[in-house]
Amino acid sequence: MSDDRFRAFVARVGEFYITDRAMKAAQKTIEAELAAGGAGESARGRYIEAVRRYFAGFEREARAQLRDVDKRLVHANQVRFNLTAERGVVVKRIEATQGVLKEIEDGAGSARG
Repeated sequence: MSDDRFRAFVARVGEFYITDRAMKAAQKTIEAELAAGGAGESARGRYIEAVRRYFAGFEREARAQLRDVDKRLVHANQVRFNLTAERGVVVKRIEATQGVLKEIEDGAGSARG
């Protein structure tokens, strides 16, 4: 990785809110080395490995969360489908009962007249 690209990478990682002590230390160390004139290959390697460990954990966590959200969405969609079907049955029941009540009203009106 070129020096400019590495510096941009370090800056990008530095934009994240990092709470992990080891990653914070690695970030501060590499930033100090870069500010002092550059970071050697071994320092770069240690930094990249620290970044890899830190972000790999976040990726696993995010993937697990995505699986959970997807599972919940499938459930929500099934509930919505079931409620829509149930609503259709209730609407037909209302239409049928209204028809019966209308016939009673029509018959009652003609019986009176």
